[in-house]
Amino acid sequence: MTEGECESQSGTELDEKRYGEKAVRVLLNMHGFKSSKSLGQNFLTDANIPEKIVRLSGIDKTCGVLEIGPGLGALTMVLSRMAGRVTAVELDARLIQLLGEKLSGYQNVEIMHGDILKLDIACLVSEKMPDLRRQVCANLPYNITSPVLTALIDSCAFESITVMVQREFAQRICAAPGSRDYGSFTVYVNYHAEPAILFDVPPECFFPRPGVYSSVVTLKMRSEHFLEAGEEATFFRVVRAAFGQRRKTLVNALHAAFGSTMDKAEISEIVSKCGFDVRVRGEALGIEEFMKLSAHF
Repeated sequence: MTEGECESQSGTELDEKRYGEKAVRVLLNMHGFKSSKSLGQNFLTDANIPEKIVRLSGIDKTCGVLEIGPGLGALTMVLSRMAGRVTAVELDARLIQLLGEKLSGYQNVEIMHGDILKLDIACLVSEKMPDLRRQVCANLPYNITSPVLTALIDSCAFESITVMVQREFAQRICAAPGSRDYGSFTVYVNYHAEPAILFDVPPECFFPRPGVYSSVVTLKMRSEHFLEAGEEATFFRVVRAAFGQRRKTLVNALHAAFGSTMDKAEISEIVSKCGFDVRVRGEALGIEEFMKLSAHF
């Protein structure tokens, strides 16, 4: 089978040895559980995928892992074997009892009922895994991927973040300057981390099956930032302005954002001073070019 193909075998029990869509259906029926589209619930049916995610993430017993949305615990079980400690945050109260029963024998796992977007992530991991290297490993719901990833990055609490996301989203994160997928979020992620797509996962590896492919992406967090805090604020303001109106030239896009304090001629002069053609669009600039540009604002 190729790397992107689903490798599961149907089973009648949901455990680490026997797994598959049939087993997932049986388990859900036993608990009278119906997946929620609004919560983005698509449960893995291939036991090989969690194994591969954890193996490629580099997680070991020196690591404390935060998992968001453990679902039926497929990834959680593998993490418990490989990591020193696992804290899994689940929003759906209906899954808490199921997860509690399923993971009762895993002494280094704690299941928390909560909304990751409402928690102080830095305080949470500091409390739960004080003496461990902190990492994130999760299958993120598609509908909250961007805000969750932003919250995880902004917490400055992790060495690395390994997550499964929609393939198009992963391509955005790893896009190169000038490409169709390249945007302000690409710059934001690459400023804070070194992202890489590890492998793709087809819809057949989930139940219910999503209408799109997924990708597992890893973010190796940068230990040092390029700019000071005050400079960062200006940098990201310039980046957002540059992509705010993609069809416009960089000069016109910046004028739309900074026109109250600078006229177009001044902005054109800055762009030229930085060595850029005044007709260039923001999507052509990389992080270093944006830093050079923001220094003048």
